[in-house]
Amino acid sequence: MPPRGNPSPRTTDRRPLWNPPATGKSWQAAVLDARPDTRKARAMNSGTRTITVGIDGSRASLDAADWAAREAQRRRLPLRLLHASPGPAVPARIPDVDVPAGRTRTALDRAAIQLAYAHPALNIIARSTEAPAVPALLAAAAETETLVLGSRGLTGFAGFLVGSVALAVTDRAARPVVVVRAGELAADERMPTADGTPPSTAPYLPVVLGLDLSHPADDLIGYAFDTAAVRSAPLHVVHTWTLPPPRGYAPGMPVPGHPDEREDGKWHVLTSTLQPWRHKFPETPVSEQVIYGHPGHQLLRASNRAGLLVTGRRTGEGLSRAAHSLIHHAMCPVAVVPHS
Repeated sequence: MPPRGNPSPRTTDRRPLWNPPATGKSWQAAVLDARPDTRKARAMNSGTRTITVGIDGSRASLDAADWAAREAQRRRLPLRLLHASPGPAVPARIPDVDVPAGRTRTALDRAAIQLAYAHPALNIIARSTEAPAVPALLAAAAETETLVLGSRGLTGFAGFLVGSVALAVTDRAARPVVVVRAGELAADERMPTADGTPPSTAPYLPVVLGLDLSHPADDLIGYAFDTAAVRSAPLHVVHTWTLPPPRGYAPGMPVPGHPDEREDGKWHVLTSTLQPWRHKFPETPVSEQVIYGHPGHQLLRASNRAGLLVTGRRTGEGLSRAAHSLIHHAMCPVAVVPHS
């Protein structure tokens, strides 16, 4: 249980509940190893070796925190809880026991305690700041391996709304951001069971990667492969394409390049792009798909059978229309990975 005491009026920083040894390589290290030039900044700031989740006391943020705790356990990383708002952390309205006089347990306290009971072997660090949420979360994203944020939920069939804070952070964060829909459960990322098998032992659902072959960034591909590997899950890579609008041709004239030839060429590029990653992650089953159609629509369909959907965002640019659609409507958590 996190130590108790009177928090600073500005920031609280509680000691870890337990500090397990971190093992294995991060996905960034795998990316560097797969690149021809491995002399690029191999030394990563040790502060990035955490999973950070934004906490605001809502049900959506608690569901996101539980997802982040599972991800931290899978990666054997500490979990950092961050409460950011224009004011101090909101006090919980439920009576507490064994709390010092004059102190009311906050939503951040309660989240840390609940996660500690649910994940007793996890190293949990809880912090709060009075800085506004968006700049505080953007700063946290630059110092963590993955930032996790919750959505605001509607019904599963109608999709879900995403708050302005989550969109603003995902649009500008320097590192991957995972948006978790409200109501997401541990069983939702695993294959359904029908024979009485405990859901916690069922295989993980596939990780789906939406890949633009015009920008097949190592950071994006490495994140998807590594995420599938830590789950022992299959990776399904989807590339979508459409014919460019004809320019300079009279109506009825054929567009240069037969569609079948174009598709064959894209299959070849996709296979070649993934080949070094297959060698890097030989135990990860990989399937490939080239689909004619718009990426948002096709990846939304793929999300119905996925445990995580991974998409990219070019550094210095905002979210694409397809990424916006995926974040708002995908039926599984969505990871947005910035890349050059």
